[in-house]
Amino acid sequence: MKEIEIIYEDENFVAVNKPAGLLVHSIKVRDKGSEIKKGELTLVDWIIEKYPDIKKVGDDPEMRPGIVHRLDKNTSGVIIIAKNQEYFDYLKKFFQTHEMKKIYFALVYGRVKENKGVIEKPISLKADSIKRTVWDGKMTKEAITEYKVLKRFLKDNSEFTLLQAEPKTGRTHQIRIHFSSIGHPIVGDSLYGPKENLFGLHRQFLHAHSLEFSKSNGQRIKIEADLPEELSAIIDTLKKNV
Repeated sequence: MKEIEIIYEDENFVAVNKPAGLLVHSIKVRDKGSEIKKGELTLVDWIIEKYPDIKKVGDDPEMRPGIVHRLDKNTSGVIIIAKNQEYFDYLKKFFQTHEMKKIYFALVYGRVKENKGVIEKPISLKADSIKRTVWDGKMTKEAITEYKVLKRFLKDNSEFTLLQAEPKTGRTHQIRIHFSSIGHPIVGDSLYGPKENLFGLHRQFLHAHSLEFSKSNGQRIKIEADLPEELSAIIDTLKKNV
């Protein structure tokens, strides 16, 4: 298992920097068993080994003990894990009411012209697929993503834009789908973007940079995770383009 960095910890929850390539938990797929490969470890395995008491915490502690939210396997960054049921319910409320401030960094193909914007497109599940879509599908739900441009780049006559994304809702693959839907798929995302591996990247360039919320004692807290080396190294190869 890849090394998992603990960013913050107190008596109620722990925040970690999840590396790309690590599943948060096994996901049961109807008629196909589990998404997890045989012998593949997950963040849940690490949690149970390090914090055995969390095995009883959550809505489905057998599958995802302490897990309040999740990140895609090939997305890195901040994820928080509740240590007790009371705080699990407390944190879950922030995600359900969209009061949890979530900031992501994403490198996308092309030049995003507007310096900031909002993508408000409902997301549906495509029939007989794990893919989501902004077009006709089933189980359609509201989805809103705010974004702003951090930097624009040029490499070998190709343009790229580094964005800060703030999802106001928490749909599966939301940021990936939304940017793809406006013609700017995320670099490295073969599911919703080009199949070629332009930078030799074995993951999407999407990183959960921070979570900000109020603890139960009223203290406002912001938990951050730096851009991982494999992503910052790509930025170093790009030429700034205004």
